[in-house]
Amino acid sequence: MKKLFSNIKGDAFGGITAGIVALPLALAFGVSSGLGPSAGLYGAIFISFFAALFGGTNTQISGPTAPMTAVSMVVIAGIIASNDGDVNKALPAILSVFLLAGILQIGLGAIGLGKYIRYIPYPVVSGFMTAIGVIILITQILPSIGYYAKEDTQFVEQFKPQAEEIILQNILKEEANEGILVLEDFKETIKRAEKTSDAEILKESKTLAGKNASGVLGTLKVLPRAVQNINWLELLLALGTIIIIYGFKRITTAIPSTLVALIVVSGIAVGFDLNYRPIEKIPGGFPIPNLDIFTHFTFSSITPYVFTALTLALLGAIDSLLTSVVADNMTKTKHKPNKELIGQGIGNSIAAIFGGIPGAGATIRTVVNINAGGKTKLSGMIAGIMLLIILLGLGPIASKIPASVLAGILITVGIGVMDYKGLRAIPNLPKDTKIGPLKISSEVIIMLVVLVLSTFWNLVYAVGIGLVIASLMFMKKIGDLTAERSDIKPLKEEAWKDEKNFPENLKEEVFIKHIKGPLFFGSTSDFQQLTKQIPSTASHVIIRMDRMQYIDQSGLYALEDMLVSLEKDGISVLLVDVLKQPQYMMERIDIIPDLIPREHIFKTFNNCLDWILKNVQEQKNK
Repeated sequence: MKKLFSNIKGDAFGGITAGIVALPLALAFGVSSGLGPSAGLYGAIFISFFAALFGGTNTQISGPTAPMTAVSMVVIAGIIASNDGDVNKALPAILSVFLLAGILQIGLGAIGLGKYIRYIPYPVVSGFMTAIGVIILITQILPSIGYYAKEDTQFVEQFKPQAEEIILQNILKEEANEGILVLEDFKETIKRAEKTSDAEILKESKTLAGKNASGVLGTLKVLPRAVQNINWLELLLALGTIIIIYGFKRITTAIPSTLVALIVVSGIAVGFDLNYRPIEKIPGGFPIPNLDIFTHFTFSSITPYVFTALTLALLGAIDSLLTSVVADNMTKTKHKPNKELIGQGIGNSIAAIFGGIPGAGATIRTVVNINAGGKTKLSGMIAGIMLLIILLGLGPIASKIPASVLAGILITVGIGVMDYKGLRAIPNLPKDTKIGPLKISSEVIIMLVVLVLSTFWNLVYAVGIGLVIASLMFMKKIGDLTAERSDIKPLKEEAWKDEKNFPENLKEEVFIKHIKGPLFFGSTSDFQQLTKQIPSTASHVIIRMDRMQYIDQSGLYALEDMLVSLEKDGISVLLVDVLKQPQYMMERIDIIPDLIPREHIFKTFNNCLDWILKNVQEQKNK
């Protein structure tokens, strides 16, 4: 506790500054997610406070981030679509997924997986981050030009037949649940259908229009129509926001340019009473927990979303721990990765209960906090309290912010989040993979696959596919390198120094083989060729294992098959200097002593040679 209050002045200034920087981003991410600005603000408040309190990085400022919001956006859109486009009806299910993600993060930290997050391949992260930037840029085009598909009467009209079909399907489902057979009582169906009002059909049509124009593909689909219906005022407000954000940075970085743009452009829109579209109203008062989440949080209801929640948990972990590394470099401290995951999980869980979107450690906000004097957990907690004070005191004023201003802010976020370092490296990476006539870097393949699939298909599955491809390519490379260096391949090998004096008259009867490097699934095919190298005159095989540090299950069974084959041919096998892990594995499946008696295992080659001279040489002399 004493340490927590050891830097009150610096932490207060750092926390307040970080909270002010977080405000426009929280509102923008909330709007982008589909749950409204209040969801972004609630997420920023609770994640910032509790992740700081329970986390393992003293100067970390947490809250909604671009990657977490992009994945959340997919989750929210999918659940809303499956609930007839009704956000309020879908909200408990959405928040239960976010709660599960937080619980999974706590679990990841509790079982000590924090230290393994760093093994996520860079091309996967690079492709994902660039895709996030592309998604944000494209999806913010429509709000920045003031086009909303639900308000385009002609566009909505196209979906009326489909809306009527959905309403009829819902009527048939209701009758089926009530035990009414349509073919026996068709009049009841007609009666219910006739009660459907034009307003209900219009509502369903607007839901379908909004769904059709959502996401990257939806935006690109309606873009030609949107360009013909540009709201020039909204476009000017968005452009003004972008210009101020980039322009003000050239004047000074002491004041966050995002906040300046938000205040200046919103002030002009409100002061001149312009006819703009404001963001959704932010509820006043202290956030209220959504208790419906607990009635929905059952095994059967959350099972379909486990993979999605796990993806959110892992993404939040990666995002947070990368920021922790940045904080460590700036403060010359060392974060605790597992404790950080537990803190992030607690923050995301509490934020979900109060209706907030999930988040993670935010690099820019953390850097701002450190530069402003923040040194302890108190700074992150103060940032959360600062946002709560803004919510309680300025909620009605914040509700007047133009939606196009937040779209402009998000466009700059999209531009900033893309991995330009990875993109610039594309021409310089070694072209080690051949696809038809083309040679391309395997790293580039992984990055492009994740980028394209994330942008145009599904963020969650894209990361999974990217990890699988990266793992397969890594295993192939390691297998090739191991086989190349291990001398398992059927090549004539040079005798080692202690083999120079091996009796010439025994070389036809005793075959010596070296294994250099691990014997695992990537090198088993070459190892299986070993029996073909053995001369027909050989009665004994010496396998030198002092450079084989590791054997996996695939290698173990390949070794067993070879030993069984040699035993059938009447060839005895002697092992020299078997290391601890390979010997343990061979003992587990009884290769030792069933196929290799313990008296055929030697500490050194000289010991083995003594045995050869005593047994093979003497037998030959007889």
